[in-house]
Amino acid sequence: MKRWPVVPTIVVALAVAAMIALGLWQLLIRLPEKEAQLAQLAANPTRPAIAFPRFPDDSLLFRRTSGFCLSVASIERAGAGNAGYRLIANCRTGAEGPGMKVQLGTTHDPDAKVQWTGGRVSGWISHAPDSRPLIAGLFNHVPRELVLVADTPAPGLAANSRPDVGIVPNNHFAYAMQWFFFAAVAAVIYVLAVRRRIARAGEGR
Repeated sequence: MKRWPVVPTIVVALAVAAMIALGLWQLLIRLPEKEAQLAQLAANPTRPAIAFPRFPDDSLLFRRTSGFCLSVASIERAGAGNAGYRLIANCRTGAEGPGMKVQLGTTHDPDAKVQWTGGRVSGWISHAPDSRPLIAGLFNHVPRELVLVADTPAPGLAANSRPDVGIVPNNHFAYAMQWFFFAAVAAVIYVLAVRRRIARAGEGR
């Protein structure tokens, strides 16, 4: 009993190595990727306007854009932090295609309704509200749906906030430190547990 258990030690060592590898991946790969993406997004508002994209593409966030809403299928409400609520129109753009979401403006009135029938609209590209649970978003890498944030609010609504790259999270350094911390805690707990077990076995002899 004075020697370390082989199989549990190998299992814990592999788990610690995996956590360290995940930390290095966050630090050396994901962090530089996100920093490059943020630099691109920071420059997007100054780039030429484009037609609103038919499919999600996070590299286009904050680009100036325009589209044409043929008709409004529905208008939904989503939280907007200190601005209260944002009203988002689900637009038909033609017989084919995924349609288009347009953020019409914001309001502090939870019961506010807006009369908007569509037409030409311009603004910038942002993420549409995401109903996926946070934990699901960590493992689901499908790009989030996009929304055209109108630069002119619909009648009765307040103007939308201007694009801000600061709202895009960059937590990869913190994730890396967490994985390193988990690895250290797992190793320390295992070492202490085995040493205590060996000590107790020695006292019982």
